[in-house]
Amino acid sequence: MSVSIAMSFDSFFRPFRTFSSHISRIVASFSHTERVIFFALLWIFIISTTLFLYRVNNAHMVVIPAKGGSYTEGVIGTPRFINPLLAISDADRDMTALVYAGLMRALPSGEFIPDLASSYSISNDGLTYTFILREDLRFHDGEPITADDIVFTVTKAQDSMLKSPKRANWDGVEVTAQDEHTIVFVLPRPYAPFLENTTLGILPEHIWGEITAEEFSFSAYNTTPIGSGPYRVTGTRRDGSGIPLYYDLRAFDDYATGEPYLSHIRIRFYRDEDTLVDAFSKGEIEGINAITPSIAQKLTLEGIRIEHAPLPRVFGVFFNQDKATVFTDASVREALDIATEKERIVDEVLFGYGSVLHGPIPPGSLGYVAPESTDTISREERLARARTILEDAGWTWSPNDDGSGTWKHDGTTLSFSLATANVPELKSVADILVEDWTALGVPVTLKVFDANELNQSVIRPRDYDALLFGEIVGRDTDLFAFWHSSQRNDPGLNIAMYANVATDKLLETSRSSSNTEERLTAYNKLVAEITDDTPAVFLYAPDFIYGLPKHMLGVSIGSAVTAAERFSGILSWHIETDHVWPIFIEKEKTTQ
Repeated sequence: MSVSIAMSFDSFFRPFRTFSSHISRIVASFSHTERVIFFALLWIFIISTTLFLYRVNNAHMVVIPAKGGSYTEGVIGTPRFINPLLAISDADRDMTALVYAGLMRALPSGEFIPDLASSYSISNDGLTYTFILREDLRFHDGEPITADDIVFTVTKAQDSMLKSPKRANWDGVEVTAQDEHTIVFVLPRPYAPFLENTTLGILPEHIWGEITAEEFSFSAYNTTPIGSGPYRVTGTRRDGSGIPLYYDLRAFDDYATGEPYLSHIRIRFYRDEDTLVDAFSKGEIEGINAITPSIAQKLTLEGIRIEHAPLPRVFGVFFNQDKATVFTDASVREALDIATEKERIVDEVLFGYGSVLHGPIPPGSLGYVAPESTDTISREERLARARTILEDAGWTWSPNDDGSGTWKHDGTTLSFSLATANVPELKSVADILVEDWTALGVPVTLKVFDANELNQSVIRPRDYDALLFGEIVGRDTDLFAFWHSSQRNDPGLNIAMYANVATDKLLETSRSSSNTEERLTAYNKLVAEITDDTPAVFLYAPDFIYGLPKHMLGVSIGSAVTAAERFSGILSWHIETDHVWPIFIEKEKTTQ
């Protein structure tokens, strides 16, 4: 056998040996000069062929993400509740977004996809949602995830003793486990945005089950969390007072939809924006968020990579017609709207990190329609149009000796107060509004309150003429709480005290229908109604601003509702890359 194999090899290589021997004889016949030229040409041929093959290889290979790499980010504040049911601060929510997973997960595009769930179905009447869990799900401590963990988490969210910020999302919802992998939710009434509720992070019942509602907020697991999200806590460093300085997180290899590319994340905590920016400047951290537009502008000029995307929030001036009777005149509301230089606010206060609004739906939310034209008119033209509107409505300009004057109508003088929070951005916006409206001849008294006082003493009792405020609309555009007439009083959020029968019906339709086209039709009519009525001067939607290292790839912020949702696409973030042939990518897809 071995003899036959040896003979086969000899037969195979014999032509090559013959050819080599032939070339050797030819080269041996060359003169010294001819040999030098021959070998020089040979090396040129070898190098050229190698470079050609290298370029052909690179031209046909593709770059794909690879696992590995570390990233350090700084955030303002200190986490107290790394718990999806109790998280209240940005630091809480940032950590919770990385550590916990829900039945569904929001993508940067605004879509919802299964996370712990493998699939779900919705009944025809929109009342029953059934979820099937993936197989072999695990918490970070290795314990299995079952339907009982989901039932436990939702039941705890509904517990009035717990006072969870998520409680309203689950009010009246019945949740049951049909078996170890099947969970059923029954809603009291159809609610189209319900899927977003199911992104709630799931708590492990084997850890939290014995902890009473009274003890929940004091548990050590609020700062040493065990979840099932893409990252698990592997360590923390605290100062002498026990306050966390940073958390170290590692990619969870048993995560429901696969281990993330980015291997290690460190989240560092800072007391305010100044110390955060200082740490970034010193290179202590690589990423920075929750910065003001002015800081973002400065960093951009320094060549720092700044990512930004619209936040689904609406900032505007909301008129309280019950308190200030001047606002019952539609011409007054319209004139104030036209006299407002919204573009100036976005340019000067937000440094361009925002979008001008003309309606109640912000960019990134379902139903938003961009303005057909971005052409602006001069300040003089705005004021002239506003004056004409007032004059046509019967308002008379009464000049004073000093050149000032007032608008009057049936013995009523056009003036009012404007309330807002003691926040630099809002104060700057308020100054522009006062300037614009004073130029129109409308005296405005600015009232600035601390955030808590504004909420408790001004907004809740509806004790204001006009209110400069912001509303978080969300990606799924549930405007019911902001504009339905039933929400005019606290705890409702209809701060414009708006009442319109047609609008109420449209809000009810958009909230209950699961048909996207039907909802969009309702939103279009809704926006038209509200815009015609002008119950508020819609000003702008701010951008979420994020500073990142240039070597971080795969980042897409998309439609983040909160700052923590910048991590909605964390599974695609990567630093390391590989070069492979496309055939191997297709093969990998086939085997998945």
